[in-house]
Amino acid sequence: MSENFDIQKYMTKNIEAFVADVARATLKNPKESAYMLKFAKASAQAGKRRAKLEENGEHIPAFLICSITSQCNLHCAGCYSRCNHATVDTEPVEQLSGDEWGKIFEEADELGINFILLAGGEPMLRRDIIEHAGEVQNIMFPIFTNGTFINERYLNLFDRCRNLVPILSIEGDRDITDSRRGPGIYDRLINTMEQFKSRGIIFGASITVTTENYREVTSDEFLEKLSERGCKAVIYVEFVPVTEESRELAPGNTEREYMDRELSRLRTEKQDMVYVAFPGDEKSSDGCIAAGRGFFHINSHGGAEPCPFSPYSDVNVKNSSLREAVNSPLFVALRDGGVLLDDHEGGCVLYEKRGIVEQLMAGMR
Repeated sequence: MSENFDIQKYMTKNIEAFVADVARATLKNPKESAYMLKFAKASAQAGKRRAKLEENGEHIPAFLICSITSQCNLHCAGCYSRCNHATVDTEPVEQLSGDEWGKIFEEADELGINFILLAGGEPMLRRDIIEHAGEVQNIMFPIFTNGTFINERYLNLFDRCRNLVPILSIEGDRDITDSRRGPGIYDRLINTMEQFKSRGIIFGASITVTTENYREVTSDEFLEKLSERGCKAVIYVEFVPVTEESRELAPGNTEREYMDRELSRLRTEKQDMVYVAFPGDEKSSDGCIAAGRGFFHINSHGGAEPCPFSPYSDVNVKNSSLREAVNSPLFVALRDGGVLLDDHEGGCVLYEKRGIVEQLMAGMR
């Protein structure tokens, strides 16, 4: 990685741009506008805390991804979480409690972390944790959900705690969505969107991008339908193949170049929504931002991992702080050893280089 590249300044600049984009997209919603004004101030203060720690030689990422449960009611085709057994059908055991997650959120706030993405399994199965998140107003919590557990209690919670932003997983039209997520899921998602819209609750859409849907999910027709239903953010997540049979669904250079062009166009022409790509353009960030450079992942048992697609951990937040976790031997080795550089074939560096990560782990035992 470039010695002159300042990841902290890069992340802060992008956060400021994202907050400005969301504020613009929610101008017509009084409750959201009021919250975004407060969050913009909190975000600026968080950036200053991270910068001060950076000056003292301590790097703190701006993001966390937290998988708060191993349970899910769906069996989506090609689910990476089920493939690596992070999501299972058995009763959860030894998972972090709501209070333990609450302490993590509070420490994250103190360190200057801006965003915590809540995932699973299906995160809506852990209402206790989501309620804890709602109390930490300085942090925005995008909640990646299949949308099947939204009820009146959740609607009231989202209305009251505007820092909780549901992100509904959808794959395109009814046929594509239902073929991956199960019959009837598309219609349930549309119904959920209508409920959010009627309450003025901001929400986003998460789309797994494959070779089959990349053109549809960036089309004006599809995105205009989302916008009409009140969607304010679209997050594109590149499909990571978990079997040889599913490799043909993984986007290649042709699909990525198309996505890059379309995202650039959409960000200019359709500013009523915010567009985010993951893993995104790693060349602009001088490599992958996982392993604590820009974010890291905490699994439902408390293991600190480089990212959800790299399920390896040498430290657990049950018996260490976030500050200690971000400087775990594994994370440091990944950051300092050139593993995060953007010289790989797939969209996820650490998944493509998982053999190297496994070797590092073996050497630490």
